Amino acid sequence: MKYRPSRRTRRVAIGAAVVVALAGFNGPALYRFGSEQYHEYKINRPEYKADNGHWDMLDVPAEYKINTIHAALLHTGKVLLVAGSGNNQKNFDAKSFRSVLWDPETDTYKNIPTPKDMFCAGHTQLPDGKLLIAGGTKRYEKLKGDVTKAGGLMIVHNEDPDAPKTLPAGTVFTGKKNGKTFVSKDPVVVERAKKVFDPATGRFLRTEAGLGRIYVEAQESGKEYETGTEDNYRVTGLKGDDARNVYGIAQKLALDKKDFQGIKEAFEFDPVAEKYITVDPMNEARWYPTLTTLEDGKVLSTSGLDEIGQIVPGKNEVYDPETKKWEYLPKEMKLPTYPALFLMDNGKLFYSGSNAGYGPADVGREPGIWDVDSNKFTKIPGLSDPDRMETSLTVMLPPAQDQKFMVVGGGGVGESEKASEKTRLVDLKEDNPRFRDGASLTEGTRYPSGSLLPDDTVLVTGGSSDYRGRGGSNVLEARMYDAKAGEYRRVADPAVGRNYHSGSVLLPDGRVMIFGSDSLYADKENTKPGVFEQRIEIYTPPYLFRDSRPELGEGPKTVKRGDTAVFKSKDAAAITSARLMRPSAVTHVTDVDQRSIALELTKTEDGVSVTVPENRALVPSGWYMLFVANAEGTPSEAVWVEVP
Repeated sequence: MKYRPSRRTRRVAIGAAVVVALAGFNGPALYRFGSEQYHEYKINRPEYKADNGHWDMLDVPAEYKINTIHAALLHTGKVLLVAGSGNNQKNFDAKSFRSVLWDPETDTYKNIPTPKDMFCAGHTQLPDGKLLIAGGTKRYEKLKGDVTKAGGLMIVHNEDPDAPKTLPAGTVFTGKKNGKTFVSKDPVVVERAKKVFDPATGRFLRTEAGLGRIYVEAQESGKEYETGTEDNYRVTGLKGDDARNVYGIAQKLALDKKDFQGIKEAFEFDPVAEKYITVDPMNEARWYPTLTTLEDGKVLSTSGLDEIGQIVPGKNEVYDPETKKWEYLPKEMKLPTYPALFLMDNGKLFYSGSNAGYGPADVGREPGIWDVDSNKFTKIPGLSDPDRMETSLTVMLPPAQDQKFMVVGGGGVGESEKASEKTRLVDLKEDNPRFRDGASLTEGTRYPSGSLLPDDTVLVTGGSSDYRGRGGSNVLEARMYDAKAGEYRRVADPAVGRNYHSGSVLLPDGRVMIFGSDSLYADKENTKPGVFEQRIEIYTPPYLFRDSRPELGEGPKTVKRGDTAVFKSKDAAAITSARLMRPSAVTHVTDVDQRSIALELTKTEDGVSVTVPENRALVPSGWYMLFVANAEGTPSEAVWVEVP
């Protein structure tokens, strides 16, 4: 019988011939050309794609290119890309705030009027499918050498127990000792004083002054207007009792660096009307806050820098989507900015220790479980590289029922050169949860992005081994993490480096969008200023290069917790699993929304039936992507389902 080589043998032979042909080029330039040509040939081979997936650049028209800082998948299947001012002082000064809506299905774009600077806001999916966005930027930071007018925090006291006092922007404060004059930049409402009585006898004890916080600045530029110590300040223009009752106290007012300042404004983005809707502002201004959906559908807003650039001192608040109002929690909890807070299946919150930076290095950094109702916080031990948790990634591993979390990489506080290669795992179902190290990355990595995939793997990609990609330190690698095996597997490498202000979003068709990156420098020598990365890459996982993909057909649009829903499918015989996946709302590699919930699956005559778990904390109200997959892990395209 005549020998006929197998298809695999023929492919290997063709590949070898290509290598030989390319190796025949002479000279370094031709060699590099040959290497690039071979690389392109290699990554585009069907067999390579089926093993490693493939990256493509999204062709975004020039008029829709923005500095994407935030991204959220909406239940219309479109992706809201938000830049605000895009970490660009000129845009901020010009009040040029940008949002773009991208439709992956039609690859079309739409500019969305953006009312405030949502740069570095917080966001989360609401039960009705709208996206809540709260906070953002009031003022850009000023580095020490750029500050020309001495300024800082003024605490305004009101000793009148009968009425609060409102001081307009431009209020003048003059030091009683130093005689120096400072002017407020914004209006401030100072609470009325509180009368304190003895609880046993009812006897009046004292009056506690009401307080207000305001940023003040010297009227003139120059070092001579700095102050050295604390002083009391009288308020110009007040008369009578107000002149005695209302005064300011400030520590040193100097030419030091001034941090970003936050705003109180909040909005709901309506995916159907495709516009922002103003809702009541928060009680606290917040820049870099985290918004976490709670079991009852309300939203917790934590941390952030306030309207004078100081970290909000543990005053957290809750938004009610029904009333559109915010209320303070009765007790305080201090956390660094963008804390990774996840809703657990018992209604408590898991804080992994991941954060994005601002705040004391020794306050609110330890991971644990927070019972919001009682304000009890139970620390979880065993975390490796605990001093390298800034800019780390945290994901709730699939399926959500297991209550296992993974923390990846991270760096030291601030502009530290430290970076961690660790993967830390914790099982919250254990009686005494404790972090344990898992498989490591090849090098320390800050800002890694992570997206849960419908085959129960996690795509971990990007990041940099130094602060904001300093020294050309971007990590051009991607990995699949198998939660069952506890192992990483290298897949196709991305073409674009990603560090600060980057993230990733799972799309309804099973692909992943990776956006952003804000390098400090554009060269390895750290001599040229960096340029914001506006290119967007799309990663197509290996499962989409297989021969067969199950289809999921008609079914109900709404499924209640505990109910069973039937969906038609001509591929029912091959379907082995179903997952309900909450869409992402991500910024600064912080995405506390995404979770993948395993559904009970049975076959029907012409399709499949799935049952949604009854636990409201496990399955928060809202819109979800329903994926089914076959035994190989090849998923269907998602069907959108609302869980009321």
